[in-house]
Amino acid sequence: MMDYITEENRIFSEDEYKKIIAEITFPTRDSSRMDIDHVYVDESHRGQGIASHLMELAYAEIKLRGKKIVAKCPYAISWFKKHEEYQDIVINVKTKKL
Repeated sequence: MMDYITEENRIFSEDEYKKIIAEITFPTRDSSRMDIDHVYVDESHRGQGIASHLMELAYAEIKLRGKKIVAKCPYAISWFKKHEEYQDIVINVKTKKL
């Protein structure tokens, strides 16, 4: 299990050498919105669901702050399309209901 550090506009994890091994950034767009503009997982840790977990952590943090999300990076857009239950505060991605 990774330890995550939450800062103002990002959540990340480092290895013992302080190298970033997982990171999500969510800069403030304006007074009511934050962008999710970058999701990264080091090659050595991919395929373990870490990026998805980062998305859940960022979603929870942004919701706690009472902000809306604008998904900017391709991974975030794709993730929100697959996880309808997290779309309540997402502005630009909606799953079309038939």
